[in-house]
Amino acid sequence: MSEKLTEAQVRHVAQLSRLELSTAEVQQFGAQLSRVLEYVSKLNELDLTGVEPLAHALDLQNVLREDEAVPGLTPEAALANAPAQDPPFFKVPKVLGEEGSA
Repeated sequence: MSEKLTEAQVRHVAQLSRLELSTAEVQQFGAQLSRVLEYVSKLNELDLTGVEPLAHALDLQNVLREDEAVPGLTPEAALANAPAQDPPFFKVPKVLGEEGSA
């Protein structure tokens, strides 16, 4: 694809992206997007026979610690700094129900 994107195509992409572009921005981004598409079309010309697909250029591995069970907070410790409590629960203002009812 060596042809430039039309103004309508750039505005369509901008609309999909929820962007409002000025006329100057449409020209600027149209040229940039055309160059990106031209580069992608060059990549499509490569012979990739025998090349394995990959997700990353480097051979990376996650370095994660083992998942170990540890003791959690006791109900008393969890409620220790609560502004209002009704053990073993936190007491919070009512947010559902009829207006003005407690």
